[in-house]
Amino acid sequence: MNTLLVIVGIIAIILLFVGGFVKAVNFLLWVGIILLILALIGYILGRSRSGRR
Repeated sequence: MNTLLVIVGIIAIILLFVGGFVKAVNFLLWVGIILLILALIGYILGRSRSGRR
């Protein structure tokens, strides 16, 4: 019985860490998408300004 509880506890801890990593990666994915959109907007605005000269 004690061995079963230890195994369940280890699995619970592993799943807790995996869940935290998934949330962190999901957050970083959204940050990356937002930064990509901002970079594209800056690139487009920079090209439009240099094209008017």
